[in-house]
Amino acid sequence: MVCLEQVHKVYPNGAIALQGINLTISKGAFLLITGRSGSGKSTLLKLLYGAEQPTTGQVFVAGASLQNMQGRALALLRRKIGVIFQDYKLIPNRTVKENVAMLLMAQGLPPAEIDKRVFPALKMVHLANKQDCFPDQLSGGEQQRTAIARAIVNRPPLLLADEPTGNLDSANSLQILKILEKLHGLGVTVIMTSHDNLVIDNFAHTRMHLNNGCLVSQP
Repeated sequence: MVCLEQVHKVYPNGAIALQGINLTISKGAFLLITGRSGSGKSTLLKLLYGAEQPTTGQVFVAGASLQNMQGRALALLRRKIGVIFQDYKLIPNRTVKENVAMLLMAQGLPPAEIDKRVFPALKMVHLANKQDCFPDQLSGGEQQRTAIARAIVNRPPLLLADEPTGNLDSANSLQILKILEKLHGLGVTVIMTSHDNLVIDNFAHTRMHLNNGCLVSQP
């Protein structure tokens, strides 16, 4: 599903984000990448959905090289990738249902098909009864669950979760982890970053750690 070969990322100011990353993630895996703030976790995920390009090295997702990929080719690849952001990135003047449906609307799907996909996504994250609410009417946990529904509504085989519990209390953090576990159980490949000790302690799958741009396995 994902392969990085000798990936280095150096920003124009000279800051080294990643160095010598070699990583292969099989279809159906659930990987947790830990590391302190600024260790390169978000940069790594951005490379996987084409928001950043490596300085050197190769990135492959679903068998396709992302080197210099742009335009329609990148847009089509991103349909296979769901992304969950720490700060939710919801549109404030759109309802929960509209926020979740926007990707499908941008793809030109008919309203009946959009409805058929949106409701199951909201049901998965226990928000079917909140579909007409606006983001400012939701708790932080509900906003993050809306973001998860938006990420999975297109039924992507790969889900990237960037610090999805970073702004949540312990109860909501565990609820988010349970939802991600359920999605993994349905066959979705999940790559999550976190420095949340509660999440780390309750995580039962493969873990890796980023330190000074280097990725190492964890027991």
